[in-house]
Amino acid sequence: MFQHRSSGVLVHLSSLPGPYGIGDLDSACSFLDFLGQTEQSFWQFLPTGMGDGVFGNSPYMSLSAFAGSPLFISPDLLFEKGFLEKDDLFGKPHFSEYAVDYGAVKEFKDRLLAKSFARFEAGNFFHDDFTHFCSQHASWLDDFALFMGLRENFGFKPWYEWPAGLARYERKSLVRAAEELGGRLRYHKFVQFVFFEQWRRMRQAAQKRGIKLVGDIPIYVGLDSADVWANQSCFDLDRKTLTPRHVAGVPPDYFSETGQRWGNPLYLWETGAKPNKALYEWWRQRFLQIGKMVDVVRIDHFRGFASYWQIPAGEKTAVNGQWIKGPGIHFFEKMKDVTDKISIIAEDLGVITPDVEELRDSFGFPGMKILQFAFDFDASNSYLPHNFQTTNCVVYTGTHDNDTTLGWYLASEVPQSSKDRARRYANSDGTVIHRDFVRMAFSSVAKLAIIPLQDVLGFGSDCRMNRPSVLEGNWQWRCASRFLSAEVVHYLREETLFYARGKRPAAKKGVVS
Repeated sequence: MFQHRSSGVLVHLSSLPGPYGIGDLDSACSFLDFLGQTEQSFWQFLPTGMGDGVFGNSPYMSLSAFAGSPLFISPDLLFEKGFLEKDDLFGKPHFSEYAVDYGAVKEFKDRLLAKSFARFEAGNFFHDDFTHFCSQHASWLDDFALFMGLRENFGFKPWYEWPAGLARYERKSLVRAAEELGGRLRYHKFVQFVFFEQWRRMRQAAQKRGIKLVGDIPIYVGLDSADVWANQSCFDLDRKTLTPRHVAGVPPDYFSETGQRWGNPLYLWETGAKPNKALYEWWRQRFLQIGKMVDVVRIDHFRGFASYWQIPAGEKTAVNGQWIKGPGIHFFEKMKDVTDKISIIAEDLGVITPDVEELRDSFGFPGMKILQFAFDFDASNSYLPHNFQTTNCVVYTGTHDNDTTLGWYLASEVPQSSKDRARRYANSDGTVIHRDFVRMAFSSVAKLAIIPLQDVLGFGSDCRMNRPSVLEGNWQWRCASRFLSAEVVHYLREETLFYARGKRPAAKKGVVS
């Protein structure tokens, strides 16, 4: 899939430097400059949807699979467009450079967006663009805006606790609610209009610099989301309570002895022993939407399309689940007309069986190689670079679910033998283990190497992004701007060029570049 050796950096938008408590779509353009200076060709980030704070602000538990998070909207760009006055940007809270305070950021940006909407409604600018946007995205935007308006109206209760007609998505009730909540619906559409206009600007900046954006599709969506509410026939719900009969997760693994009980509702892949047409169409629209935003898509928990772990909803852990056959090759054959327009990375971690490998390889999707998983006692470990069986893979030092490489190396729970093997493999004394891992990734045969920004910088466990199965304290890390120093730029650029992963043509033999 990837034609040339290349590399990139993994960091979520929320972690970027910026003056407003969280990275946004203006600071994203500044980060693209850093990537360009270091000869990177890819920027990978996490899902960009909006959470509700219930699941620790996880980007994998969004209120919509289609909508963008208002937290990533840039106040400076709102001012630039005339939606804000300069005075509106004064008096902002004191935000930390090092961690996101989601509550404070949300309160601040909600206030600015309310002012922006009021000025938009009172003025006579961008109304035609807004109308065009609403028409272009009506397939998901109308439901999303109504969902958000109803959520507010019912004190942010989950949709399955709303009055029956609304909870069951009955047309008569929906029409009446839309009339009553018209102003709030228009506000939520305006927020998405602004988000996607700022996104378009950022993507154009990436294209100008020759940097491809790598997005992330979580295989599952949150129960309390516009997607489940408006598409109930697509999900395994109890028709009386409208809550899941079974939920998603994974069995005991590297991350947890009791497995991971994610709690997402599972899909009804079939109805009446036939593929669920409504579900397939929803997925088609999902691929089309993200294809407008990014160049490459990482499908999180790809193995769930081959078979998925089904946990009875009443279970408190993931131990007592069972594997259920997924839609497999048939699904991706039906999606081929839309997936052919984007590049796909298959997140094939965890319990990988021959059916998962067959599904991945049938469509030429590259899988993932994680170096932190490589150093057990087995020399045939498939994550060791000398065992990569193909160049069509993406190598990472770690992912957002791993500790940082320095944190991994210093962690007491990591066997000393694994650390010894890592040092021997890298011919290292361990003093700059993060750079040893970067070098292993860059020197491998994998066509694409992606490095978490924490490993580029050599940060420890306090900068970890996520601890699976732990609800609190995740998704908060931010990188202060001073850490993206001239020394870091020089180091990453030189390593990238040395291993022929840069955007510049490789020097010919005997020619000094």
